[in-house]
Amino acid sequence: MRALLQHVARAPAGRRGKWLILAVWLILAVALGPLAGKLGDVEESGPNAFLPRGAESARVNTELEKFRTDTVMPAVVVYTGDGAEATATTDREAFARYVPAGQEVSRPIPSEDGKALMTIVPLDSEDGITDKVDELRAVAGANAPPGVDVEVGGPAGSLADSVAVFDGLDTTLLLATGLVVAVLLLLTYRSPALWLLPLVSVGFAAVLTQVVTYLLAKHAGLPVDPQSAGVLMVLVFGVGTDYALLLIARYREELHRHEDRHEAMRVALRRSGPAILASAATIAVGLSCLAFADINSSRSLGLVGAVGVVCGFLAMVTVLPALLVITGRWVFWPFVPHHGTPARKPRTVWSRVGASVALRPRWSWLASVAVTGVLALSAAGVNMGLTQAEMFQDKPESVVAQERISAHYPSGASDPADIVTRADRTAEVRAAAAAVDGVARVENDTARTPDGELASLSVVLKGAPDSQAAKDTIDALRTAVHQVDSADALVGGTTAEALDTQRAADRDLTTVVPIVLLVVLGVLVLLLRALIAPLLLLATVVLSYVAALGASNLLFEHVLGFAGVDWSIPLMGFVFLVALGIDYNIFLMHRVKEETGRLGHHRGVLEGLTSTGGVITSAGIVLAATFAIFAGLPLVTMAQMGVLVGIGVLLDTFLVRTILVPALALDLGRWFWWPGSLFHTPPTARNTPDNALSPTPQDPTHKVA
Repeated sequence: MRALLQHVARAPAGRRGKWLILAVWLILAVALGPLAGKLGDVEESGPNAFLPRGAESARVNTELEKFRTDTVMPAVVVYTGDGAEATATTDREAFARYVPAGQEVSRPIPSEDGKALMTIVPLDSEDGITDKVDELRAVAGANAPPGVDVEVGGPAGSLADSVAVFDGLDTTLLLATGLVVAVLLLLTYRSPALWLLPLVSVGFAAVLTQVVTYLLAKHAGLPVDPQSAGVLMVLVFGVGTDYALLLIARYREELHRHEDRHEAMRVALRRSGPAILASAATIAVGLSCLAFADINSSRSLGLVGAVGVVCGFLAMVTVLPALLVITGRWVFWPFVPHHGTPARKPRTVWSRVGASVALRPRWSWLASVAVTGVLALSAAGVNMGLTQAEMFQDKPESVVAQERISAHYPSGASDPADIVTRADRTAEVRAAAAAVDGVARVENDTARTPDGELASLSVVLKGAPDSQAAKDTIDALRTAVHQVDSADALVGGTTAEALDTQRAADRDLTTVVPIVLLVVLGVLVLLLRALIAPLLLLATVVLSYVAALGASNLLFEHVLGFAGVDWSIPLMGFVFLVALGIDYNIFLMHRVKEETGRLGHHRGVLEGLTSTGGVITSAGIVLAATFAIFAGLPLVTMAQMGVLVGIGVLLDTFLVRTILVPALALDLGRWFWWPGSLFHTPPTARNTPDNALSPTPQDPTHKVA
């Protein structure tokens, strides 16, 4: 590894190599840039993109494709108020021009209570359906007199509203993330020029990420959906900026020690390279563990995120060092690091924090555990699950339409369950479905595939789609139709999809979490060459995750007003926070290990904390701020993930890494490094510099020495 890092460090830090590296990246950006804009072409937003692979509802969606000789998707228009009947009749004539050939707009269907009317408008799903829904809403709004409320919903309305959520999301997130990172870098460096270099390097990484993701999706089957594509850029900006902060901080230190900036960069890359590599490997492999998940959107987010982390790593250890060496020391102006001057002040806030922790290490880590434990208690009361109506921060029109339907019709009238069965067993399956408690009716119309092998039935449920009552009905319905001999019946639809997703999320949590923990533990053991330290670091990150989940739940309930937590959030949050949280522990402990070899355990811990305190805090704030951008998005799932990851990163930055981990290391002494070489090798006077901190009574290493 050392030989590899030394070889890699020579290129961007070389007198000719720096120009070669920059030229290669510029050529790649120009040549591959057009492909970066094609990522949206390979995004999968079909009915199974967010469903568990192999789920019964996903199989139904696949089977229903065999029935479609056309591409009709219904929009449901709901009218309430005085004068609704005349308005619905007028609209029916206006809606006719949007209906494909061979289809017609239904007559207004009155509700049993006589207070609402419902019109079904079949639309061609392959002919700009979102534009058609917008036009229907414009027509209905223009024709509605005062006192009449009209909403367009149903499957077509829901699709249009969902597309609107992701429309332009990539561009919005990219601009917002870039602005946040630029401001934070400017505040961190207080230099009019230095902040540009990490941003330019992250820009190179973003282009490479989009190109590689596009090529893997097109030619290697990498799953990409709108959600993972949106998260991708935020992850690249956040992680890439973290690596830039770590490298620049170490480069600044070496500029104080070396007159030649090329040599300073070579040393900085050799010293910080293992930590950056271990961090990138941990995050990438941790996210890749989501490949074991059943839910397609989780697999997509994990695999796409891993691609982004790898591309971010490559940019930060090649083009960023090249840019720093090319620009020279002046880029740090007005705080230019001069050769021979002290790298930092003898007393900083982080040295004072370390001294305070060292006075009472056991009390420090006990207090930290108590704080995180109190927050973790709130995780026990998490209300899991969101209905379709609760998935948006601002209620879209399709959700309002569904509420009107639920108030005046059988709740499932606008979005019935689907049954696919063998055509010769249709009558038996229909009878079995009609006998299920919770079924309002089985529609009379029966569709058949062109070959006559399969038939599909629409089943209207009494419960609203996504409600627990409707999910219970789906279970009972599946039990009933599965018992019909030789029918091979399957039950799908919106409610069945919600039920299958909920159960798959539980399975994924119990499958992926142990794999992620084992992978992260393995990386830490390889990096630190110890066992006690990795186990403790992993335990602190898990504790931090549970505390973040509890704190987020308090915000969701009492501040943001969310009805619950989406089923995907615990797993997504765990993977992101364990991977990103261990990131800062890697930065800290890699430096602590280096300093312990020079100064001894006690002094090494304090020196490692002092050296990395500023850069890790800046990195944590940048990463938390980038994920906090999600909190303002209209989709509740993404907002919840942004809040959870942001809180977790801040807990790791200001509590776990600053107090809990150093306190544990100081309290355990050299046992922290068991059974590695640092446990067996006490410091000697030869490896203790004259300006090292003086030994203290709390230092068990010096007692042994």
